[in-house]
Amino acid sequence: MTIQARLQGSVARQWNYFLLAVAFFTRIPIPADTPYSAERLNHASRYFSLVGWIVGLCAAMSLLLAYQLFPISVALLISMSATIKITGAFHEDGLADMCDGLGGGMSQERKLEIMKDSRLGTYGALALLLAILIKFFSLYEIMKLGVMEPLVALLVIHASSRAVAGSLIFDMPYVREGGKAKPLAQNQSGIDLCILLLFGLLPLCLLSIQAAAGILVIGIITRSWIKHWLLRQLGGYTGDCLGATQQICELLGYLLWLALSQQQIPRLSALIPSL
Repeated sequence: MTIQARLQGSVARQWNYFLLAVAFFTRIPIPADTPYSAERLNHASRYFSLVGWIVGLCAAMSLLLAYQLFPISVALLISMSATIKITGAFHEDGLADMCDGLGGGMSQERKLEIMKDSRLGTYGALALLLAILIKFFSLYEIMKLGVMEPLVALLVIHASSRAVAGSLIFDMPYVREGGKAKPLAQNQSGIDLCILLLFGLLPLCLLSIQAAAGILVIGIITRSWIKHWLLRQLGGYTGDCLGATQQICELLGYLLWLALSQQQIPRLSALIPSL
């Protein structure tokens, strides 16, 4: 096989992995003849944070366009609706299920049983409500700092939060037994992890050194805490736990952004013009 043929095969493989990641995390249609297997889905986890770029850009562009016609509050609701539409509320569903399971179950088996139930309970409803409120009001305050601030924040935080969530696959056991309603990448190689983190960290270049360091430290601390918590509660993770982790990291990212602004610490790189 020639070098050119090998290169074409490698590019085709990576494109296949990326398409599977898009199909897994979003409602964006992919070609029906896209090859699929459990092994390919495992490798697709390397592009989970890159899919965050797509979702973040969708949120940012929706916000920018809506802001030309509507007040900040309405523009934000349109932007949040766009992300829910493109992801199918995938991560929000995980947050609600995990909170229901960990809040309502006493044993590991019961917690997993509750998390598998599609019905929404009190803990899940409260978690969703609080998450939406924190997200809305945080972005509302960030929007007051300048138009560029939420646009960059959405891209950076959507990518980095998925990197944190996806990285849990690398060193935690998957604990859901039996048939699964949704496929899930359950193994992750060192190369998969490195690519995942690369695409998750790359948008930090848009931030000031202080803001980038803050996002990085918060991500490391949150990952360590969630890993320890899930191991104690469930002995590992499920797909719902990954979705919940993404939501928690996203909310913490917005709150950190606001905290930096309150301390008058620059958030954006000096290369980004203010609007």
